[in-house]
Amino acid sequence: MSIEIEKKYRLTFERQEEVKRELIAAGSNCASSDFEENTIYSNDVLRSQGAIVRIRKIGERSILTFKRRIENQFDVKQQIEHETDISDAVAAEAIIAELGLMPIIVYEKYRATWKFRSVEIVLDELPFGFYMEIEGSVTAIEEAEVLLGLEDLETEHETYPRLTSRLGKTIGELTEARFNKELHK
Repeated sequence: MSIEIEKKYRLTFERQEEVKRELIAAGSNCASSDFEENTIYSNDVLRSQGAIVRIRKIGERSILTFKRRIENQFDVKQQIEHETDISDAVAAEAIIAELGLMPIIVYEKYRATWKFRSVEIVLDELPFGFYMEIEGSVTAIEEAEVLLGLEDLETEHETYPRLTSRLGKTIGELTEARFNKELHK
């Protein structure tokens, strides 16, 4: 079983640019920059367990993920996470539908991934705002905050699916947060 430990922050565009400058000054490099489409699947059983199934598409690559939240009293989010690459997203979507899971949320994001010491830092742009996540041990996350001057940032406790549910556009049973590709640079 894999446990994901991360802390999320909401940023302004200007603060995101400051974080990039701090990362570069600290000797970090951007490891990758990608556009993602994330589809969240659920049903009553998963909802009752605080769990989701996700298919993430990044270019030609697709990843199937199961996540279940572990409740705690910290600003750091902990989840059980199982993840695997899939070779055929259409077939995986058909299997998921046959299992009784329905697509409920779709959100897009631009993600820049940075490696800094023993943590991974991602800078995300979604249609409704800019965010940063730091993933690693609780101690390593706290150390990264101090070294990068991020202690003043307010923690964002909502997940991207929850934010999409609140800020996205709902059509029927599906809520989406998508970029207008012609307007986005």
